[in-house]
Amino acid sequence: MPYQDINVTLSDADLKEIRQAIATIQQKLPFLITLNTTERKRLFKVGDKRLAFVQTSLNAAQGNRNILPTSFDLDGFSNDYRLATSLMEIEMLLNQMSEQVDDTLMAVGSEAMTSSLTVYDSVKTAAKKTPGLKGIAEQLGTLFRAIKSKPAKPAATDAIAASSQTLVVKAQSIVGKSVGFKPKVKLFKAQGCRLATNE
Repeated sequence: MPYQDINVTLSDADLKEIRQAIATIQQKLPFLITLNTTERKRLFKVGDKRLAFVQTSLNAAQGNRNILPTSFDLDGFSNDYRLATSLMEIEMLLNQMSEQVDDTLMAVGSEAMTSSLTVYDSVKTAAKKTPGLKGIAEQLGTLFRAIKSKPAKPAATDAIAASSQTLVVKAQSIVGKSVGFKPKVKLFKAQGCRLATNE
């Protein structure tokens, strides 16, 4: 349904039950692991299409055990397939809920921020005449400026820029000497570095 202002509460009792439900899920999946970047690059990524290939392969293996190597673990293969299909279903359900939680958090957080800005403006105005509000106004101002400030973008270092220029000069020199002419060079800016290409 279309988004409207969210005006609901989540009781402590409900939050406690949600935490317990999540803990139960974790307890039911004690074998979950965490892969590092290298492992994620090395392993096969299994989606619907590849899982269909795995299922067909399993059916072929179960119907033709005699053609498989004697060391082939057919039971292990079958267990891997069943677990993969179960985890895919769980992942789909969790992803759907995670997306809804994320969207709701964004919406209700925006509502809270809008209300906070109204309070901030009111405090700033009232602090000029109302004793005791100046400190709060300054505190809110500091926090608000921290929100508005953007992190500095990483810039190319002088060393990188100098190295790039050196490569350009060397390339001109090498090409010119090898073929007896001075090539035209175009310089492009890319992420703070200068790249050279021959026409």
